[in-house]
Amino acid sequence: MDQKKIGSFLKELRKEKGVTQEHLAETLGVSGRTVSRWETGFNMPDLDVLIQIADYYDVELRELLDGERRSESMNEEMKETVLKVADYSNEEKKKLSRRMCILFSAGAVLFTFYVVAEMCFEGVHNELLDFCEGFTLGFSYSVMIGGILYTSGCLAKLQAFKKRIMGK
Repeated sequence: MDQKKIGSFLKELRKEKGVTQEHLAETLGVSGRTVSRWETGFNMPDLDVLIQIADYYDVELRELLDGERRSESMNEEMKETVLKVADYSNEEKKKLSRRMCILFSAGAVLFTFYVVAEMCFEGVHNELLDFCEGFTLGFSYSVMIGGILYTSGCLAKLQAFKKRIMGK
C-alpha cells in the first residue's frame, strides 16, 4: 500500500468536491492537521474513518486503498465485512483504553499512598512499611512507564520488533 499515492488521491478527491481540509475534518470529527497528514501520506486514517471518507466522496473503499479510481464496484458483502472488522478493531481499542485507565488510576492511588506514608512515617524504619512503600512506588513507576510506551506507540513498535525477531 503506497501511503503517498493514497494521500494524493485523498487530496484530489477533496479538491474535486471543493471542500477545505478544515471542512472535511469537521465532517469526519478529526483535526485539520490530521487531514493534512493523510493527504501528505504521513499517516493513514483508521479503517472506520476510511469507510466514512469513501461514503463522503462516493468512491469505493478499494479505490481509496489503491489510491486510484477503478471501474469495478465493491459488493455489499465485502463492505459489510470491512465494517465488521472496523467495529471489532474499535472495540479492542476501547477495551485496551479501559484497562490502561484502570491501571493509571491504581498507579495514582498507590503513589498517593506512598507520599502519605512517607510524610506520616518519616524516620520510622520497619520492614513491612519499607516493603509497602517500595512496592507502591515501583508499581506506580511501572504503570507510568507502561502508559507512556503505550500512548506514544512505542509499545506497538516493540511488539512488532519482537515478532520479527521471533520469526512470527
